[in-house]
Amino acid sequence: MAFVNQLSKRALSTSVLRAAKIQEFVVIGGGLMGAGIAQVGAQTGHKVTLVDLNKEVLEKANKRIADSVSRVAKKQFKDDADAAEKFKASVMDNISTDTTANKALETADLVVEAVVENMGLKQKLFKEYDGIAPAKTIFASNTSSLPIAEIASATTRLDRFGGLHFFNPVPVMKLLEVIRIPETSDETFNAMLAWGKAMKKVTVDCKDTPGFIVNRLLVPYLMEAVRMVERGDASAKDVDTAMKLGAGHPMGPFELADYVGLDTNKFIMDGWSSRYPDETLFRASEMLNKLVADGKLGKKTGEGFYKY
Repeated sequence: MAFVNQLSKRALSTSVLRAAKIQEFVVIGGGLMGAGIAQVGAQTGHKVTLVDLNKEVLEKANKRIADSVSRVAKKQFKDDADAAEKFKASVMDNISTDTTANKALETADLVVEAVVENMGLKQKLFKEYDGIAPAKTIFASNTSSLPIAEIASATTRLDRFGGLHFFNPVPVMKLLEVIRIPETSDETFNAMLAWGKAMKKVTVDCKDTPGFIVNRLLVPYLMEAVRMVERGDASAKDVDTAMKLGAGHPMGPFELADYVGLDTNKFIMDGWSSRYPDETLFRASEMLNKLVADGKLGKKTGEGFYKY
């Protein structure tokens, strides 16, 4: 009977831990997304550790965050320089950087991975962290195109695994897609939702479907626009004009594709077409493939569907 009581207490303790408020988290990856997530977390009073193997990347990320926080402080406290400085100092005090996650993982409530879209790398990282992080720690990926379940399969904590998909630039974009796999516990999912709201984001719930909500609808839409031009149905400029004036979109599909990066669009479509070969919405485009092969990737290279 005493043994049963011990088990019950242990189960209750684990349940409480899983449902506990997320106050301390680790971000893996010091790029634009990782730095943005870290900044928002620090601004909302969370203790954040930003991790990247490259010290130079971390230095750039820290400067980017400091500059961004300065702009936020100036806007919020435009008539009070002292308050602005105090705000900036408090935010930066909430962030630390490291080239390894080991120390931060000892007490982290959450790990958010924001590295490049490489399944092998993501699985390797989570497998390693699974052996270090305590039982309470929730794992989540910021992937925009890879299956959460496949990433989670490298760990032994499927019930404490989910997706937290932010949008770039993170400090500006209000949306956060919160994704669950079949094994994700209600405690874990609710904790992620509560954390997203504490980060002052508008959260939407989604299952582990390709591209989740936004990209599942957006990327095929962009690709269908490309196919219209490939068939000679309309010009890129006319398609953009039609969607802006007829559908009220702020940008047309070709303007948006150039803004996102044609290489990014191609990467997502190539991944989806290989994983879901029977899905006609995910089929490749010769026009897009040629533009990427020619190095015309959109705004970042000065030319894509348009010249800049």
